[in-house]
Amino acid sequence: MKFTDLNRISKLFFGTIDIAKELSITQESARITAVRYTKKKLLIRLKRDLYILPSRFDKLKEEEIFHVANILQTPSYISLTTALSYYNITTQQQRNYIESIGLKRTRTFEINQLNFSFSLIKKSLYTGFGLNDNYFIATPEKALADSIYLSSLKKYNCDFNAINFSKIKLKTVNEYLLKTNSHVLSYWKNICRTYKIWKH
Repeated sequence: MKFTDLNRISKLFFGTIDIAKELSITQESARITAVRYTKKKLLIRLKRDLYILPSRFDKLKEEEIFHVANILQTPSYISLTTALSYYNITTQQQRNYIESIGLKRTRTFEINQLNFSFSLIKKSLYTGFGLNDNYFIATPEKALADSIYLSSLKKYNCDFNAINFSKIKLKTVNEYLLKTNSHVLSYWKNICRTYKIWKH
């Protein structure tokens, strides 16, 4: 039984069943092996019974990294500056930082120097996203709305100077923010006045 035998697993993400099959061992032995390999940094554990080889993780494309973010916390979707950058709406660059919106808790995971940040929002605001290939991502308008909402609560720091508001349907952003509260709406109106982007 050799660690290199795991390179024969064709799946990008795999579990102990796949490890057991490839190494010709029981699933319980595979579980113990996975724990040992993870401690030695020969495997990366994404969540319960789901692993990836470090060599493959380091070669992930942007869309695959977004999929990993969805896996790390379920349910969740890519949003905030990460989504705005993906749509070329902001010039703000965040190296090795992936931002998502979730329903469970606010926290950050670090995997091989790549940070996955999750911000918690109310269930009533958990909308405005769709499935793109195999990952969930906010629409441009919802990504901005999320940024405004969390910034107004001082839970996020969005660089609004870097945003090209002309690429955004501001009426749609307003519709999302109408579901929040007067404090958020006041913050939004100040942004509109500051950047002279839209009259309510």
